[in-house]
Parts: sequence; C-alpha cells; structure tokens
Amino acid sequence: MQNRMMKFTLDSMAVDRLLTESAVGRISTIGADGYPYTVSVHYVYDGRAVYFHGLPKGEKLDNIRANSKVCFEVSGMKSILSPADESNICTADTEYESVVIRGNAYILENFEEKKAVLQKIVEKYLPGAVNPMPEKRIQGTAVVKVVIENKTGKYHK
Repeated sequence: MQNRMMKFTLDSMAVDRLLTESAVGRISTIGADGYPYTVSVHYVYDGRAVYFHGLPKGEKLDNIRANSKVCFEVSGMKSILSPADESNICTADTEYESVVIRGNAYILENFEEKKAVLQKIVEKYLPGAVNPMPEKRIQGTAVVKVVIENKTGKYHK
C-alpha cells in the first residue's frame, strides 16, 4: 500500500457513505484487446455489492462476459487547496475522497432480482417516483452485480 494511502485511509463508515451518496461511479473492464475500458454508470450500493444498469449489448457487457474481473471507482472533489507557497503554484492541492473496489461482475438474468435492483436505482435517482416499470423495459435492460473482493478508500485535505 502506498505511504499516502496508509496515512489518509477512509474508515469503513466513510467508505460506505461515499459509495451510498455518490451519484456517478466508473466501472473498468478488461477489453478483448487487453486494454482497460472505463465508463461512468448510475449505480446503487447495498453494503455487499454494487449494481448498475445499461443497454443489453455493448463493449462493457462483452468484456464482463469474457472476464468478470472489474474495478469500480467513485470520488468526490471537495475543494481546491490554495498553494502553501504563493510563489510556487505547484504546491496547490485538492481536497477529495475516493473509493476503489475490485471484484467480479455478473450480468443478472433473474427477472425479480433485476426488477428489485432497478427499483432501488429509481429510488436513488428519482425519489418519489411511483409509476411501475414496464416488464418489457426490465427484460430489455442489462443489470450487473459487482461482487466486492476488496475496497479501499482514501482522502486528502
């Protein structure tokens, strides 16, 4: 572990808070060409796994089918910290928090499980929405579960 990470580690409560409150996460998969592929996703976190949804076809899902190992990241920039030495702009810094998860991703097939996850996503992003989701939309939406192998959080201020 990097020295900075050891010194500025987020505790588990702060990690869970950031994962729960962040609006956007980034999922990285391993492409057929061996390169990482990273995209932003809307997601929910239940304390044990991260779930996100998307179109039923595409590079992200192709990559997961070929290799389930993924990395998921959320971060929040709080402020720019003014330079400690005004004559040296390079001493400016950023106050932030971030969480990195490594795990395995699985495309959910069970209709009821997909429906429950999509409902949690709706509740997170559209609180108070009451219209039921059409079954056809649920069936036509990919829902991915990231089972967490490990997660780390860090901050700087």
